[in-house]
Order: sequence, then structure tokens, then C-alpha cells
Amino acid sequence: MEKADIGIIGGTGVYDSGLFSDKKEVKVHTPYGEPSDLITIGEYAGRKVAFLPRHGRGHRIPPHRINFRANIWALKQLGVKRIIAPSAVGSLGFDYKPGHVALPDQFIDFTKKREYTFYDGGQVAHVSMADPFCPEIRDVAAKVIEKLKFPFQPRATYVCIEGPRFSTRAESKFFRDVMKADIIGMTLVPEVTLAREAEICYLSVATVTDYDVWAEIPVTSKEIIETLHKNVEKTKKLVAELIPAVPMERAKCACGNALEGSLL
Repeated sequence: MEKADIGIIGGTGVYDSGLFSDKKEVKVHTPYGEPSDLITIGEYAGRKVAFLPRHGRGHRIPPHRINFRANIWALKQLGVKRIIAPSAVGSLGFDYKPGHVALPDQFIDFTKKREYTFYDGGQVAHVSMADPFCPEIRDVAAKVIEKLKFPFQPRATYVCIEGPRFSTRAESKFFRDVMKADIIGMTLVPEVTLAREAEICYLSVATVTDYDVWAEIPVTSKEIIETLHKNVEKTKKLVAELIPAVPMERAKCACGNALEGSLL
């Protein structure tokens, strides 16, 4: 089977077919069913990279129907040790403006009916999610973004909702005023928690597309997609700079030992 060190889980516009050389598509079978799509493995800057479109090609899978367990399991099978996960988010504060890039350091889970763990029985695991994102590649990503001079928020609390609908005004104000979240999206959980169970470093790269409804600025899917497309080149540049900047060895994080002391 083909192997890769870095995995990219991305959506529409994040993957540029011209980025990788020696590309090959692979189908990975998992105990949890089919991943979102075939996985493209290629080489970039001397690194083997596996790309998986989170929503499938053509953006055909809604957030609440993504087979997160199959996606993470498939990348683990391919040898991936680090995941870079670009996503589009809404803003819950005027400091997080459309076009800004944010590197979440915390999340709040408001999803409702997803498959959250690989440990459903037979063996039980309670993994620590006190610090959900890999500190080593967060630091690397922050330096890359500063070098590119992109508008940037180095920290953010990401509230993940079930979707596919957007929030009511009451919900949006609750997430902002009571939960003190900064950005809102639909795909982070359980992707990030499954990566931790798989002992894979995980980095969320969140690009703000709009102000959520708390701001009393009504937004439509069409407007969000238009803003998202404006951010595509920025995301591509960031991923292209980040891949070679990620260290070959995991020396400054404990992600690779996440299950130590977690299994019962």
C-alpha cells in the first residue's frame, strides 16, 4: 500500500492538482465503511502527502453525514502522522473578520448524533482533549502565516454544530455571549478527537467566510461560497508553504503517545 506522512483533509478549492507530483489515487477499505472519496497520494517538496476531500468531490456529502471514522482510519492506514485540516468557518466576533485565518486552540462540541470514537466496546479509552490541537504544528503554522503576511488570529475557540442548517439568532448569541466562542463551523468534531485517538497530530486551519447571524448581517450559502472562493488562493499558498515547514520528526508534542494511560 502507498504511504504518506502528511494528510490534508480539505474542501472545495483547497486542493490544487498542480501542487503534487507523482500522483496516485488509492481506495482504502476500513471497518467503518467508505471514506469520503478516493485518497490522492503525491509528492510535494520532498514530502509524501495524502489528500482527502472531506465532503467528497463536488462537495456532495453534508457535514452531518461525513464518515469521520472511515476518513481518519484510512489516513492512519496510509501511515499519516500529521493532519492539516483547512475549513471554512463563521465569525462570532468582529476581531475575526471575513478573510482572516484562525488557528483554533480549543473547541466546544454542540454536535448531536455523530460517531465520536473508535472505542465503542471491548476496549475503553478516555483520551485527554485538554489541548486538542498539536502544539508543534500550530507553532509552525503561525510562523508560516506571519511570513505570508495574511490577516491572522493565532488562537480561537471553535464551536462545532451539527448542521447542515445555520444557527438561529438565539443560538448564535448564546455561543458568542455565554460560551465565549470565537468561530463556528460544522466539521471539526469528531475529526479532531478521532485523530487524537489515532495518535495523529492535528492542525485546524480555519478561514473566516462571514459573520454569524448574531451580527444581524443576514448571510446566504451563495454569499459564503463567494467569499470562500476568494480565500482559495490564500489557503493554497498556506498549505504549499506549510508542508515543507513541518518537521520530519515529532519532537515537541505528545500526540504520538495519546493512548498512553488512556486505555482501560
